[in-house]
Amino acid sequence: MGEIASAGQLRMSWLRWALVTVPAIVLLGSISGRASRAGMGNPWYDMLEKPALMPPGWAFGLAWTILYVLMGIAFSLILNARGAKGRGVAITLFLIQLALNLAWSPVFFAMHRIMLAFGLILFIFLWASAATWLFWRIRPVAGMLMLPYLAWLIFAGTLNWQIHELNPSGGALVSNGGTTQIVIE
Repeated sequence: MGEIASAGQLRMSWLRWALVTVPAIVLLGSISGRASRAGMGNPWYDMLEKPALMPPGWAFGLAWTILYVLMGIAFSLILNARGAKGRGVAITLFLIQLALNLAWSPVFFAMHRIMLAFGLILFIFLWASAATWLFWRIRPVAGMLMLPYLAWLIFAGTLNWQIHELNPSGGALVSNGGTTQIVIE
């Protein structure tokens, strides 16, 4: 009864977590993007002037899928680290940054709030950095798996800022719900 789990049992436990967290995070990210009509095909976004370093539209779907998979694996490693000091806080920080991450697409693409989305990226980066640091302390591999996400957040923040600079009144490019918007510059 009091035996320690074998390495194989521990791997299977982690695999069970990964089989839930990876698809769940990818699915939530996909739902957030689709519900807010993220990317090309969104009339408002299509009208925005884009910065020179903007990748092609297909690159975002690929990048976010890879990042969500890495995040899901990292999260599953932490969920599987029962009894680890700081595990509860790490899980909470991860879930907060994930909720903020999922809110970004609706804020940017549906609400057309470019600067609010930029502020959101800053908060995502702070929460994700704290989660990454705790992940690293609990399971160094989990922390390493979060590093590409942090790098992408810096890149996404740069793009978001450049879009704002190129489109200072970008929120008024396409009216919402048939209302008339007048922009005085």
